[in-house]
Amino acid sequence: MAIEVFNRYEKKFLLTQSTYEKFVDMISEKMEADAYSKDGGFYRICNIYYDTPNDELIRKSIDGPVYKEKLRLRSYDTPELSDKVYLEIKKKYNGIVNKRRTTLTLKEAYDYLETGIRPEYKPYMNKQVLDELDYFINHYELVPKVFLSYDRRAYFDKNDRDFRLTFDTNIRCRREDVRLEAGSYGDLLLEDGVWLMEVKILKAAPLWFTKILSELKVYPASFSKYGTEYKNMILSREGEKVVCLNQYLQQQPRTVYQPVQQF
Repeated sequence: MAIEVFNRYEKKFLLTQSTYEKFVDMISEKMEADAYSKDGGFYRICNIYYDTPNDELIRKSIDGPVYKEKLRLRSYDTPELSDKVYLEIKKKYNGIVNKRRTTLTLKEAYDYLETGIRPEYKPYMNKQVLDELDYFINHYELVPKVFLSYDRRAYFDKNDRDFRLTFDTNIRCRREDVRLEAGSYGDLLLEDGVWLMEVKILKAAPLWFTKILSELKVYPASFSKYGTEYKNMILSREGEKVVCLNQYLQQQPRTVYQPVQQF
């Protein structure tokens, strides 16, 4: 059974192609690819982010509060309506990420999110997470906002399975045809050759890993896929008056994030 409750720290880094290649080579003695990334393979993750009509959740998130939360519907590759997907609540408090999710069919998830009526319980569902989802869905007026997909390669520490690295590329997003079954297409969120690395860990990172970061001059980046898509969408509204933007967003240029470069 897939793990449905996560508590961990997450740090993000943006890498150039050359830095990515060096990084993967340098971690090879300590880490191994997960079952879906063997022989250099990738697996595709597709998401729909739900928000209020006035984007309340993402606007709060990019203000950098101590506590923030998101709701997304996730599949691995392109599903049919009868396929299993994950409905997830992702929360972050004081730097600790908590993710709780339950398995549903895609049709059950769509119906639940549209009507607010809880699906009839099936053995593959998580009752406790459904209770939390009931509150979330009925507390907010949620609508599908953004489709966001990416290709991922993941690695685990050979001696500590709680230490995990993921590398995402081909990050695509769209605000039209926001359906998982429509497949992965849309605008690229980052330039070609830029990789998003995420460090996922329960405690401190091992010393050998911090040495690699130092040697390659790789530094953390404040980056959110949904948050970046939202900022780009706002900043691309030529001639339209934008209200309620925080000071950070107003001061950023159109290209907000730059990859880590070699020195």
